[in-house]
Amino acid sequence: MFANRKTGLWARRGLLCLGLALAAMGVRAEEGRIAVGIDNFTFSPGALTIRKGTAVTWTNHDDIPHTVFAVGTNIRSKTLDTDQSFTYTFDKAGTFNYICSLHPHMKGKVIVTE
Repeated sequence: MFANRKTGLWARRGLLCLGLALAAMGVRAEEGRIAVGIDNFTFSPGALTIRKGTAVTWTNHDDIPHTVFAVGTNIRSKTLDTDQSFTYTFDKAGTFNYICSLHPHMKGKVIVTE
């Protein structure tokens, strides 16, 4: 009887730790949505693994414009000024590498699973 309570407690602690770790990385999952911050010329987190059908929202927190652009796809934001966002729903499995077309050294990756 006590073993099951301990197992449940450890499972809840594990979920809490996972949630805290994701929050610390800037990943926020809400109803099939993930948030990526753009700050100090970086995408944070820089790499994501998500399930097909998940929406990712990039928000520019820098004082200068940025974009989200993946070559060979229809993932293409308009120029995002400070606090503007772009959302894309990934409906195909695969690996999607993206950049800021204004600052090509800024790179990110989304891995989409079934």
